[in-house]
Formats: sequence, structure tokens, C-alpha cells
Amino acid sequence: MNVIQDADDIEEALTALLAADPRLAPVLAVAGEVPLRRRPGGFAGLARIITAQQISDAAADAIWARLTAAVDPLTAEALLAAGEDRLKAAGLSRPKIRTLTGIAEACCDGFDPDRLRALPPEEAIAEMVALHGIGRWTAEVYLLFCCGHPDVFPAGDLALQSAVAMAFGRDKRPTEKELRAIAQGWSPWRAVAARLLWAYYRARRRAPLDAGPAPL
Repeated sequence: MNVIQDADDIEEALTALLAADPRLAPVLAVAGEVPLRRRPGGFAGLARIITAQQISDAAADAIWARLTAAVDPLTAEALLAAGEDRLKAAGLSRPKIRTLTGIAEACCDGFDPDRLRALPPEEAIAEMVALHGIGRWTAEVYLLFCCGHPDVFPAGDLALQSAVAMAFGRDKRPTEKELRAIAQGWSPWRAVAARLLWAYYRARRRAPLDAGPAPL
């Protein structure tokens, strides 16, 4: 399996995507540079994605800074030892504390987020969503940004749905099922198609390119 790990991989994928779907050429023209946006993986990488869900980027950054200061290094064992009060003081909600605690316990019992990079995407997603608090969007975003999987597409992401509606002149956003069907045409580079559409969405909205995927 190819892994998206540098700018050359992005360029190779974009060339293939534009050849397969010429509709993406004007999308790229608006989007401009398509950033790599790779992130560290492991327990800490998964914890950061969960921390950022359904809150603003500024709030997520502030909570993450307090969390990593309170639990350093941020390992599964250290998070379990920290206790709920310290996690709550960092700004984590009770549901996120339950999710992170559950994942930390799973890691201590043998679940290895780093091992997921060697699995086919659907197998990796199945392992992740079996854990409490992890949905498909979280699993796909982890595989995309932390593992560099080239062929995952978080079709439930509202920004991606909006980007496709704007780019393809649709009256309303496609559903997750509809977008997943559309994205099949971008395989085996769906992860770069997602990066392209996020960049396009931000360009249209005049938002920073590194703002991160839209939470559900």
C-alpha cells in the first residue's frame, strides 16, 4: 500500500485524480496548494482528533495544550493514572473523558493504533469503531491524517459534502451515502481528493488552509 507522506505523493495523486475526473481541475484552481497535513499517530494522535471534535479550532488547541501539559507524555497509561478530575480541569467533557479512558484501557489491553496503518482501511475502521466513542468519521480521519492511508474518504464530513455541492453545482449537499458513491470514482486516491475538497472549501469560505476538517 502506498502511503501519503510528502508533497510529492500529493502531486502524484492530484495528477491521477485530474486525469480520472476532469471536474476536479477547476476545484484545484480555486483551492490552490493542497496541504499534506500529516499528524503523529498512536494513542496521542487519536486522542487529539477526539479532543477536537465538535468544538472550534481555538478551543481544541487550548484544551489540547492544557491536556498535554497535565499528562506528559500523553500515553494510555499516563491518561488512566491522571484521573477524571485532572482531565476535566484540562477542559475535556465527560463524554470525551469516557471515550479517551475507554481507548486508553483498550490500548493497555493490546489495541495498537499504530498497527492500523498496515491494515486495509475497512479492517482498520472496523477495529476502531468497535471501541466505545469512536465513529466512522473519527476512524477515517485518523487513517487519513495519522496513518497516511491514500484511499479513505470521510464522506460524513459536512465540509466535504458542502464542497462537493459547491464544486459540482448541486442545490443541496449530498448525503453521506451519495458522497461515498461519488468518491468511489476517486479511488485509489480518495484521501487526497478529500484534502483537495477541504482546501477548496476553505478557499471558498476564505478560511485558513490549516484549520482542520469540519467536525460533525
